[in-house]
Amino acid sequence: MTTDRGGLPVLVAGGGIGGLACALALARRGFGVKVLEQSPEIGEIGAGIQLGPNAFAAFDALGVGPRARQRAVYTDEMVMHDAIDGTRVGHIPLGDPFLARFGNPYAVIHRADVHHSLLDGVRDTGRIEFVTSTQVTRIEQDDAGVDAIDATGGRHRGRALIAADGVKSAVRAQYVGDPARVSGHVVYRAVVDRQDFPADLRWNAASIWVGPDCHLVHYPLRGGEQFNVVVTFHSRHQEVWGVTEGSREEVQSYFTGICARARQLIDLPLGWKRWATADREPIDEWTFGRATLLGDAAHPTLQYLAQGACMALEDAVTLGEALRVHDDDFPAAFAHYERSRVARTARIVLSAREMGRIFHAKGVERLVRNDLWKGRSAERFYDALEWLYGWRVERCLAD
Repeated sequence: MTTDRGGLPVLVAGGGIGGLACALALARRGFGVKVLEQSPEIGEIGAGIQLGPNAFAAFDALGVGPRARQRAVYTDEMVMHDAIDGTRVGHIPLGDPFLARFGNPYAVIHRADVHHSLLDGVRDTGRIEFVTSTQVTRIEQDDAGVDAIDATGGRHRGRALIAADGVKSAVRAQYVGDPARVSGHVVYRAVVDRQDFPADLRWNAASIWVGPDCHLVHYPLRGGEQFNVVVTFHSRHQEVWGVTEGSREEVQSYFTGICARARQLIDLPLGWKRWATADREPIDEWTFGRATLLGDAAHPTLQYLAQGACMALEDAVTLGEALRVHDDDFPAAFAHYERSRVARTARIVLSAREMGRIFHAKGVERLVRNDLWKGRSAERFYDALEWLYGWRVERCLAD
């Protein structure tokens, strides 16, 4: 940690995973940070997420690696099955050869446990102030700093602002104003206790069952005491981006053609959360003077690469590194951070779309997909994942 910077705090809009990671990176540079969060309290909703080795590299750079590792579940493999006939399409071992290749593990974890790991680190710094029930609606800036104006008209002054205010970012709307791209794909998520989860599916694996216009995911959480269940399908209706309560009847209506073993998953939860998903077209500019975007505000993506949280963590670390090399000159550091992240995050957004198409293949394309992956060696899978999981802090900045 560097010496105290004094003066105005740095403003962070949003107290989710990206916002906390950013606040921690700033505090480790010695800055006071003011986090403006629209919810009444700092917390995280949702269920499980997957963490690639790149996420653990970022956790280590933020000083919370041991905390995150303690809360994670380490799976033996990633495995894909065909949801129609139940055959195994491919698997990626996650043991010692994977660790040797990428330097960090692959794991699954509850979103709240990621949030808690970051929040513990934030509190340890003693440099971060939280202001809850405060929704940033626009910003104003001058040569000396930034004012964040909240929904009640309150003003918050800082030396700079990082907008980690999510997929519906008000700061992005102010400076970019681009529309969301509603995918038409609906995601249902739930967490099921171990005793209620089918014994023949209690695998220590990140598992996916891929079917025509749909797929199902399951993996253990919290030491295997719970299982995360996620189902995705192409909606028959015009969707509006957002989260609502789900309907068991709706889920069941989309999975009539899948095998009995996979179908067990959709009959399990007593309650579902329903996400109508969207992303945005990648942009090559998300820094505006003393304000910049981070995480989903900068590059909202579909879930098919399981990299949304991982990218926000990488963003935060890269921003901290840019401030270090530019001696805490915010406009210069923000520009370098943006330059370092645009191509990588755009590749994530576009690759996630394509992976969704591959997962949901039907007809002859389904057979081609299965033939391409069946019998592929671990090393070939590792080679294909090098661009994604091989991210390192020491080379995170563009030249």
